[in-house]
Amino acid sequence: MRRVLSGTRPTGILHLGNYFGAIESWVKLQDEYECFFFVADWHALTTGYEDTSNLREYTKQVVIDLLACGLDPKKCTIFVQSHVPQHAELHLLFSMIMPLSWLYRCPTYKDQMRELKERNIATYGFLGYPCLQAADILIYKAELVPVGEDQLPHLELTREIARRFNFLYGQTFPEPQAILNTVKVLVGTDGRKMSKSYGNTIALSEDLESVRKKVMNMVTDPARIRKNDPGHPEVCTVFAYHQIFSPETVSETEEDCRQGKIGCVECKKRLFENISRFLEPIQSKRRELENDLDYVLGVINEGARKAREIASRTLQEAKDRAGLL
Repeated sequence: MRRVLSGTRPTGILHLGNYFGAIESWVKLQDEYECFFFVADWHALTTGYEDTSNLREYTKQVVIDLLACGLDPKKCTIFVQSHVPQHAELHLLFSMIMPLSWLYRCPTYKDQMRELKERNIATYGFLGYPCLQAADILIYKAELVPVGEDQLPHLELTREIARRFNFLYGQTFPEPQAILNTVKVLVGTDGRKMSKSYGNTIALSEDLESVRKKVMNMVTDPARIRKNDPGHPEVCTVFAYHQIFSPETVSETEEDCRQGKIGCVECKKRLFENISRFLEPIQSKRRELENDLDYVLGVINEGARKAREIASRTLQEAKDRAGLL
């Protein structure tokens, strides 16, 4: 069975964008491949090292969310990155052969330096993020990595590192290929990109009354003044959500909007009902898990044990090839 590896950073509480951007596909992949999914707490430090007060709690909550959304530890391995020190050691080995020019040319490095200019992220850890990411993937000799198009340059860099190591020391690592996520892009409640920094997210664990208020305050068609005015769903944030949460009635909703048969308030009420229907089973499972933290910690510990078993073999092979005693 081919091996899949992916991770998510615990920089906050997971939201609907995280679900449709990654978790939904992970739940499907665990039935088809040998999957390793991890909480990337070291990666969280690359941009959040100055304040780690919530890191442990976020890490635990991410694991709870993953389990509540349908990841099954009987079908996949779930672990925390820092619990498998072989990631760091392979990262150190890779850093010895990594040309600096490869890191500086990474487009996401330049983009994030601009986007996060208010943070002091001119650090080796931030610059070397792709090197650690390569170690995350290659320590398990993963053949497939689910990514969005924006992450393809990182995966190509992982392949380049694998090729360079193999050229210098002998064939050791496979060159992982992408599984392009067919993601449902979910905008934020204000129509912008969904981001915790914008405060426009809906968390998977969010109180439903809070969700209702956010839905009722969503941006709609600015040209629509009265209830019976013809609407333009293509510019409406509420309709963008209906396309994901109301698949059976989305065509009817679009037609009613264009003909002015449904007002924005009623449209939002219908949307909230469908989002609630989606969130309720996840939140019910979350409550069970929060009341059984021994089980959650057991999943984390067992996942780390399984991951270390494979990672230690790969690391020893890499050290042998590199001539380390």
